[in-house]
Amino acid sequence: MKKIFRKIHLWLSIPFGVCITLICFSGAMLVFEKEITELCRHDLYFVKEVKSRPLPIDSLMKCASAALPDSVSVTGLTISQNPGKAWQANLSKPRRASIYIDQYTGEIKGRNERLPFFTTMFRLHRWMMGSSNGAGKMIVGISTLMLVIILLTGLLMWLTNRNKPLAKSLRISFTKGWPRFWHDLHVAGGIYVTVFLLALALTGLTWSFSWYRSGFYRILGAETSAVTGGQQQNTRQNAVHGQGRNAGRAQSQSVHWQTVYDSLLLSCPEYRQITISDGSASVVPKGRTSLRSGDRYEFNPRNGKIISVKPYKEQDKAAKIRSAVYTVHVGSWGGMLTRILTFIAAMLGATLPVTGYYLWIKKLIKKKKPHVNNDETR
Repeated sequence: MKKIFRKIHLWLSIPFGVCITLICFSGAMLVFEKEITELCRHDLYFVKEVKSRPLPIDSLMKCASAALPDSVSVTGLTISQNPGKAWQANLSKPRRASIYIDQYTGEIKGRNERLPFFTTMFRLHRWMMGSSNGAGKMIVGISTLMLVIILLTGLLMWLTNRNKPLAKSLRISFTKGWPRFWHDLHVAGGIYVTVFLLALALTGLTWSFSWYRSGFYRILGAETSAVTGGQQQNTRQNAVHGQGRNAGRAQSQSVHWQTVYDSLLLSCPEYRQITISDGSASVVPKGRTSLRSGDRYEFNPRNGKIISVKPYKEQDKAAKIRSAVYTVHVGSWGGMLTRILTFIAAMLGATLPVTGYYLWIKKLIKKKKPHVNNDETR
């Protein structure tokens, strides 16, 4: 049985190893994208001076609207608990566009843009530098699926080869030469990160194959119709909102931003992030590790009055599962600690095919070397 596992492990790793390395490496680079981007563009994401209190939000919205074309309006506002971070105003178009504004002065600091390096890493991670509907997406999906099988066969090989004590089989030697180091890094290092890599791969496949996504959510207790239905509902809502946004700045001015914000502060004074949009808001209380675990508030845009509150634990199961899948995949489910562990696991995952190739080539060379006849050498 061990020989079968070894053959499956080897002959899947050889053709897919390079792609797996690229996927793992690019994924590791994306783990701390936010922190690195904010460090590189500190002038955009942070205010120059923190004052006693910010300007009224309605005034900030007027400043933002004045800097936008007539066909673009402000559709939402994201406020961080950090008083030194600029507020993010979401725009009606293009898709996912936003600008940052100094909440103390009303200065428009600039548009939110992904750094070129992370754009490259994202395209490499998701589509192998192709398009969202191209062959690269299929290559990433198949390679990720093969990674799951490779990890499982590697684990089974390790479990069925228990000649060494457990402590020795999990030890990486740094003093017995490079060949031993590469061997230990491949075997022991692979065992250390198998659980993390399996979690990343199994959740990542939901973006690659619709058949896998349907089965995955069904196993977790969310019917496919509920998941797709929620997406279709969001699409319809976005279409309706989009029609309203064509009216230009009138929409952003009709929302009582300050009234809504004050009401949300009364409901949750200790918050991590507040996001206000047209008719709804999300508040992530302080202490929650994921920014996707916010409590939902519905309000009347005409007067800013809160209509209903839906805590995160009472929200739609399919939506919570989608949120959980994302947080597990990016490693943010346990805060900074799990993000660090995810980064380490992804980087080690990128080295596994490389060390595997090294061990395989070394074995091939060893087989090709002729055996020396002791009688002839005398």
